[in-house]
Amino acid sequence: MCGIRVSHDGQRVIAVRPDPNNAFSHGHICPKGTMLGDVHHDPDRLRRPMIREGSEWREASWPAAFERIEQLVHGVRERHGPEAFAFYGGNMSKGGFDTSRYLMMFVRQGRFAQRFSSSSVDQLPKNVSNHLMYGDMWKMPVPDIDRTDLFVILGGNPAASKGSIFSHRDVMGAIKALRARGGKVIVIDPVRTGTAQAADQWLAIRPGSDAALLLAVVHVLFAEGRVKLKHLAAHVNGVDELHALAQAWPPGRVSEFCGIAPEAIEALARQIADAPRAAVYGRIGTCTQAFGTLASWLVDVVGALTGNLDAVGGTLWSTQVAPHLSLAPPYPTDAPLIAKPSRVRGTPGILGQYPASCLAEEIDTPGPGQVHGLVTLGCNPVLSAPGSARLDAALGELEAMVSVDMYLNETTRHAHVILPALSPLEQPHWDVWAWPFSLTIGGHYSPALFAPDAERPEEWRVLARLASIVGGDALADLDALDDAYFGAMCDQTGIDRAAAFAALPRHGAHRILDLCIRTGPLGDRFGARPGGLTLQRFIDEPDGIVFGQAEPQGAAALKTPSGRIELTPAHVLADLPRLKQAMEQYAGEASPLMLVSRRHLRSLNSWMHNVEGLVSGKERCTLQLHPTDAARLGIASGDLAEVSSESGSVRVLAEVGDNIRPGVVSLPHGWGHGAAGTRTTVSARHAGVNINLLSPARLVDAASGNAVLNGIPVRVRRADESEAQRWIA
Repeated sequence: MCGIRVSHDGQRVIAVRPDPNNAFSHGHICPKGTMLGDVHHDPDRLRRPMIREGSEWREASWPAAFERIEQLVHGVRERHGPEAFAFYGGNMSKGGFDTSRYLMMFVRQGRFAQRFSSSSVDQLPKNVSNHLMYGDMWKMPVPDIDRTDLFVILGGNPAASKGSIFSHRDVMGAIKALRARGGKVIVIDPVRTGTAQAADQWLAIRPGSDAALLLAVVHVLFAEGRVKLKHLAAHVNGVDELHALAQAWPPGRVSEFCGIAPEAIEALARQIADAPRAAVYGRIGTCTQAFGTLASWLVDVVGALTGNLDAVGGTLWSTQVAPHLSLAPPYPTDAPLIAKPSRVRGTPGILGQYPASCLAEEIDTPGPGQVHGLVTLGCNPVLSAPGSARLDAALGELEAMVSVDMYLNETTRHAHVILPALSPLEQPHWDVWAWPFSLTIGGHYSPALFAPDAERPEEWRVLARLASIVGGDALADLDALDDAYFGAMCDQTGIDRAAAFAALPRHGAHRILDLCIRTGPLGDRFGARPGGLTLQRFIDEPDGIVFGQAEPQGAAALKTPSGRIELTPAHVLADLPRLKQAMEQYAGEASPLMLVSRRHLRSLNSWMHNVEGLVSGKERCTLQLHPTDAARLGIASGDLAEVSSESGSVRVLAEVGDNIRPGVVSLPHGWGHGAAGTRTTVSARHAGVNINLLSPARLVDAASGNAVLNGIPVRVRRADESEAQRWIA
């Protein structure tokens, strides 16, 4: 979303700088944005389709690549049937101009028997709670940081992420401004992150106990008569049931499990209730834990009980200029919560997909429905998904694997065909996945800077043809498919198809974007609203346009059958006994070290490590541990430490400091590069270690199937001198 200015000579980028005139970002930018030229010119980036024969790769034409895909897919279909194909979509697919807008058509046309995605590695618990509370999995409340008096952050670190499902031009600047006007910031996290260091208070919670902490906060709100529904009184169900269940969760009961004193929990509840306006925000750390759905649900429950949900200065839903997710989300917003169990583990499908941690077993376990063909789009699950060692081995057993990607990386090296993705500068841009989570009402369109190879099909045609081949319709008319896809979106908006087709005859993602703008809250509705917005308005304003800030939406935002906010969904409450059992098992036990993940400002999961300017300098793939634990283990900063879990072990340099809770160790997410067969020269020199070698695939949040990446029991020891020398060599 940040505006940039790119200096170039027509062939090469000279410099990328922030655009001070951008209506949204006002000159703010993160280090990754300045490196888009390096990504575009990266000699390792794939520019032509690649076909693998045995262990050898060769470049191919687009027709030859699709011909090979047809051969592979036909063979799998003949031997194993259509149920043998699966799809895995990643975060990077959301950044593409075409890929983000055609994902729904892709998964439907591909008729994949099993779908997996990065959502079950990071955010699915929040999707589940949104679906049950508001009737829409993408209806995520966003903190109104610019107008709040108290900002409470659980498991989020905007100093590194810049705001996750929370699109703000400068979160850390907003935190500074909040404190300057007399407000307060509280960070609840096992690690004293960069965000926590900028806060007024850091509560060093024990990993995986956020749900218990929030239940105790709810208890205090009811026990002390601090529940104030305010404007929500006529829009919520379940208050009495919530009051009854909260009685069993006083601060004294959860204190040991959370590692936070009862008085501190009580003070937290009072501060939220007493603040004129309070925004409670939970992010990746609240999702990627054993009780992610409970924690995600309770973040919004606390907001509702204090009258801060759908309230200025609390949390609000966005008002989108181009509400794409309402017309063509990657999965339908009305998808059933629960689908049939997975073939091997028996884990239920959730909101149209299966847990990413199930993919390896679905490939390497024989039987009806075994996955023999896989399509991956903008993902690297060998580094980003739990149980990665088994997945790495399993991918080598596939009979047909096709990847759409920029690189020959740890995952795509197993593919039989790689179709190269466009670089960010070879395609237009209007973000689909950031504006829905921004309280700024606006938009920003950027045209492509460089033209892709002339022989390359349009990106949407690449996706449509690939999906059609996998779905058994290799000869599909792509233009007809696109017309049907676009026409269905017109129907949803009540726009006459003929009028829309006449106004927007060009196939592809531009007409989808234009339709979203025209039928959005400020759009012209194809002439029915004179003076309304069209895409051309934004093309004419290259610095973007901002129209104001989101305001409360009331009942209009709710899509539940009751038309009200459901505070006590049965599916979520059914997981409370599991939390109770975990607390009972913990009481009195000697706690092992617990591993949590972290991210860095210069990283984007496993991406962008092949850019020298982002990985050079101080070693960032280190094991952080507290001095108390380091002294007990005989480990000093710079020593080589071995970290082991039930699923594997890694050796990594230690970094000792007091910005972490005792009993907790931390490794960054997304590293472990340099595997044989990859072609990422820079990242191989800065390989780091793969935290997901330590993440057991069996560990999931039962209510969502999301991976447990935080709170993993581990053992740590100092590697002896000879081991260290061998590792360094």
